[in-house]
Amino acid sequence: MTTSPEPGKAVLRPTIKHLADPVHFLALGFGSGLAPFAPGTFGSLVGLAIALALAPLGFAWNVAATLLAIVAGIWICGESARRLGVHDHPAIVWDEIAGMMITMLAVPDAWWGAPLAFVLFRLFDIAKPWPIREIDHGLGGGAGIMLDDVLAGLFAALGLTVVGYVT
Repeated sequence: MTTSPEPGKAVLRPTIKHLADPVHFLALGFGSGLAPFAPGTFGSLVGLAIALALAPLGFAWNVAATLLAIVAGIWICGESARRLGVHDHPAIVWDEIAGMMITMLAVPDAWWGAPLAFVLFRLFDIAKPWPIREIDHGLGGGAGIMLDDVLAGLFAALGLTVVGYVT
């Protein structure tokens, strides 16, 4: 499968061989970005699993891990995109991992909390309401790859907070 970063220039989809490179291994979400369909959804599931695994460490550690994922993600995503020759290649899902981790910082302590967090994050990430869409189209490099998902994570976290107060 190919994607076209610009007219007339085809780029091959990353393969399992790319996972041997530590930058691609992380950017491609430990392989989840290689999913043949909906790689962002698979990357979000990895972010959900990471957040659930870190939850017992407490809120402060989760905030620290999320901030580390965001800051490191700017370089990881930018470098992977540069090596692949495509800005924000669909297989790059580290941004979804970080965005999902942001969302999970606000997850209510209820059975429906994590599933709702996942759904809200995916909705905001896919729909890209204002200002997410403008940032997605207007900012380049690793920061541009990361920032739209950071905002989607913040929007979803806000949604979770509102639902938590209402219930």
